[in-house]
Amino acid sequence: MEELTLAIVGIDYPNDDKTKSNRRMELLLTPPGEPVELRFEPNNTHDEDAIAVFTMRGIQVGHLSGERAPWIGKRMQVEEHVAVFQALHGNTAYLRVRFGGGAPTLPPPVPAPPIAVAPRPLRATRSVIDPDAFFPDPEGPDWGA
Repeated sequence: MEELTLAIVGIDYPNDDKTKSNRRMELLLTPPGEPVELRFEPNNTHDEDAIAVFTMRGIQVGHLSGERAPWIGKRMQVEEHVAVFQALHGNTAYLRVRFGGGAPTLPPPVPAPPIAVAPRPLRATRSVIDPDAFFPDPEGPDWGA
């Protein structure tokens, strides 16, 4: 039994379906650990070894990378496999696949870096506008009066 984390590429391309579903939005709605389906695409014009990734709702979210697809495809044909969505991190999505039976286990999530927050300015305890202040108009031209 072996588990692998694989990148899902092409998440920013539009789908060719009638609804023009948004791959990134679908990934944002997919919780980690939700099963995904890996489908062979032998008629893909760019790569005959292409493997598409679909969510449980039947929406394509991308493909496995071209470097990994031939090797993963051969294993998929001879071994039992289960794949789940792992995470969306920046511009890359990941899935976790387990070969040889059983469900894949997700690694612990990577904590997000702390967000730097600028300190808030102190609030004035008294009014900023002084009602007794005198602000003369700037010197203007003589209008001949």
